[in-house]
Amino acid sequence: MQFKPAGDSALVIIFGNEIDERTNKKVHAVAGAIEKAFPEWLIEIVPTYTSVYVYYDPLKIGYSEVVEAVKPFLNAEPKEEKARIVEIPTVYGGEFGPDIEFVAEYNGLSVDDVIEIHSKPLYRVYMLGFTPGFAYLGGMDERIATPRLEKPRLKVPAGSVGIAGKQTGIYPLESPGGWRLIGRTPLKLFDANREPPTLLQPGNYIKFVPVSEGEFWEIYGGEER
Repeated sequence: MQFKPAGDSALVIIFGNEIDERTNKKVHAVAGAIEKAFPEWLIEIVPTYTSVYVYYDPLKIGYSEVVEAVKPFLNAEPKEEKARIVEIPTVYGGEFGPDIEFVAEYNGLSVDDVIEIHSKPLYRVYMLGFTPGFAYLGGMDERIATPRLEKPRLKVPAGSVGIAGKQTGIYPLESPGGWRLIGRTPLKLFDANREPPTLLQPGNYIKFVPVSEGEFWEIYGGEER
């Protein structure tokens, strides 16, 4: 475990340098314990794959004092709770996944192979970032790992499911992006008027469920968008 400053108002607690479920569970246990206590100098807690960023008010406390203040929380252990599994209906290919043929060809697979491999695992939500509600997932099979686009798209539709290197993810909002798009979900991953606004939370697991285009529009029509 390491402590490092990040600018003049943040402490980084580093728990390791490899992405794995055990480390990530510890990250969220410690982050949750600090956030629950919420000392008066605390501004924000940001958990990542392997570290916790503790943002503080430098007018109320100094870096060394923050290090000492967080040490009692480092003993926090993950709670043994039943994991929340969220099914993500996804229509693969066609206009919804224009890069799926490239992913298949790049890896020497058929499109059906890509769909089967991508939809088989349970993916852990390690952290949220990039845009509101964007879930960084672990657990993708390396047989479908594919490099990003050389030139990112200016607009990626909300709900698009993509692959970038050894990762897969879902765009919660329309945004620029360079991931290879293989499908799209009709679910709304971020809604500012919903509590909580993000459908997925760190520690959740997701399961991609292949659906037809007709099922996509049926679910889309039933979503509050």
